Amino acid sequence: MALDENVLEKGILNVTPSLQTVNTQAPQPSFLHSHTLKISLFVSLLPNPAVMAVLKVHGSPFSTATMRVVSALYEKGLQFEFVSIDMKVGQHKSEAFLALNPFGQVPAFEDGDLKLFESRAITQYIAHEYASNGTQLICPDSKKMAIMSVWMEVEAHQYDPHAAKLCFELCIKPMLGLTTDPAAVEDLEAKLGKVLDVYEARLTQSKYLGGDCLGLADLHHLPTLHYLLVISATQADTCGRESKSFLAELPSK
Repeated sequence: MALDENVLEKGILNVTPSLQTVNTQAPQPSFLHSHTLKISLFVSLLPNPAVMAVLKVHGSPFSTATMRVVSALYEKGLQFEFVSIDMKVGQHKSEAFLALNPFGQVPAFEDGDLKLFESRAITQYIAHEYASNGTQLICPDSKKMAIMSVWMEVEAHQYDPHAAKLCFELCIKPMLGLTTDPAAVEDLEAKLGKVLDVYEARLTQSKYLGGDCLGLADLHHLPTLHYLLVISATQADTCGRESKSFLAELPSK
């Protein structure tokens, strides 16, 4: 499968490189409201320097893990400060950043004196701490939450390892001037296809993976999904009918 020749024109790599910090308040509850959304929207919101944000996200707009956290914040309609980390110059390995995440990986997150890393842990904190804001991303019913948690684990351990590597091969490598490995792409597509076969069966029973309403299990798919949706052949090659419908509709929820 070849990279869509219009990927760059669609803005998947169109990021303002000079941006350092953005103070922003979500203008609407959903961050990824269209499957043609450009990553440039991630960093192009008007700054609001008059308002001091308590929440801070330190990360890169290229990073799917960073996008995962920002998606949760937007679903919650929360004001936050985005601090851009320039990974090309090794800023994520600097002493200042390692104080936030000792593993030197983006994102890092601050809520007052609370400092967190690991994107899925951050989204869970946001969903619980700000449960009354915006979209309800968790279930108050313990059994329903247990089911959602199962699919959160599926995303992290079954879907994302293949999807993230496929995104790297088809989107990030060309951006870095590296050559995409066709054999790796073929292997990853096959592995991802098997996961989506399981999704296919699940989505005949439930509107969303985690239940009947949008939740963290679904939101965690959005960053890689955004990349994959601009690679036209991916859906056709790997998705069944139910999975294709889910993948196409999820970003607009």
